[in-house]
Amino acid sequence: MFKEWNIELNQFIILIIIGAVGGWSLGYPGIGVALVSVPYCLWMLFRTRDLARWLAGGDKSDPPESTGLWGQIFDNLYQQNKSYKGQISNLQNIIIRAQQSTNAIRDAVIVVDVHGNLEWWNDAGTRLLGFQLKTDRGQNLTNLLRDPRFIRYFDAGNYQRPLEIPSSHQPGVVLQFQVTVFGEGERLIVARDVTRVHNLEQMRQDFVANVSHELRTPLTVIKGYLETFMDNLQQDHPQLSRGLSRMNEQALRMEALVNDLLLLSRLETEQNERVLKPVGMARLLRQIHTDALAMNDSKQHNIQLEISSDLDINGDEEELRSAFSNLVINAIKYTPQHSNITLRWYDDDNGLCMEVEDDGQGIDPQHLPRLTERFYRADQSRHSKTGGTGLGLAIVKHVLIHHNAKLDVYSELGEGSIFTCRFPRKCVVKDTQKSVA
Repeated sequence: MFKEWNIELNQFIILIIIGAVGGWSLGYPGIGVALVSVPYCLWMLFRTRDLARWLAGGDKSDPPESTGLWGQIFDNLYQQNKSYKGQISNLQNIIIRAQQSTNAIRDAVIVVDVHGNLEWWNDAGTRLLGFQLKTDRGQNLTNLLRDPRFIRYFDAGNYQRPLEIPSSHQPGVVLQFQVTVFGEGERLIVARDVTRVHNLEQMRQDFVANVSHELRTPLTVIKGYLETFMDNLQQDHPQLSRGLSRMNEQALRMEALVNDLLLLSRLETEQNERVLKPVGMARLLRQIHTDALAMNDSKQHNIQLEISSDLDINGDEEELRSAFSNLVINAIKYTPQHSNITLRWYDDDNGLCMEVEDDGQGIDPQHLPRLTERFYRADQSRHSKTGGTGLGLAIVKHVLIHHNAKLDVYSELGEGSIFTCRFPRKCVVKDTQKSVA
């Protein structure tokens, strides 16, 4: 390109010189320069016109024929245009393949802009959600999915957990929504049909609840007869006394298991919106601390209570009492005698924390991800000795979910464990609420 430009410049200079010399020989050097410059400028203008026409014609015409600098310009523009078209074609093919592959997915995939307006969705979005291309593109998503639970979930901006709600488009279908934020505030929503899994889970919950209810009556009868026999048993039957005592222990253990199952079933299945009330955390933790000291006779632990925050939270007091008590009871049961156990209530930059720390044996890191599963036991031998139900931490997890809180567990073998219930700032009781309460 630069070579042709230099040639063109040299040719122009030579023309100027020729014109000047010819005009000088006639006594008019300026006229001579003008006579050679004007045709050259007109030729340049015509080349510029050809370029403008070609650019205006788009891809439908070939580049104008020319030589020298303008020929090089036309050729370069043609090659760049050809390369550009090739890139566009490749991008279009990638987009088409991405759309085809996304359309092959059975889950609905939806893209919304920073304002929550629909930009694109796959075929499953039409099938599962009823979106129509002609009418719904550009519409706000919450105008089409009007379930109040989805609107709260979408507007809250906390997408760590998916949302399950019945489909408004297909009766009997349950959808699970998972939102991912990308770009500069755009959101990708995946909606999948989880009806089968939901129904199986519902069957499991119903089974557990029904069986637990049915077990209560025979357990009550068994316990009643055992207590009667033990009260009227003569002292000269030591073997029978030991047998009845063991039977009574196992009956109490089964009763605890049934009660935990019923509580967990209620926590899992309760769908109604809770009426959360201010809970005096200092008062609640002092009660739990007193109860812990009462059941600590055999272990002789050093149980301390540290309250460094006067803030309270809105919540369900009985559920919180059950969750916190489970953490404290676990610490008492599963730590060696004369261990140190500390209950803490404090606030930090992220929210409010209730913490139970012990200096016991600790937990192997491989067990930590599964601790809150039902009946999961990190140490089978310890549970058989202490009579635990294996449901305590599952209850803790569900109670915290109801309060938009989470459970963090830190533990090292030989160093002890720290169980922390973290409540967000939005749970804090305002002064006006506290005064009313």
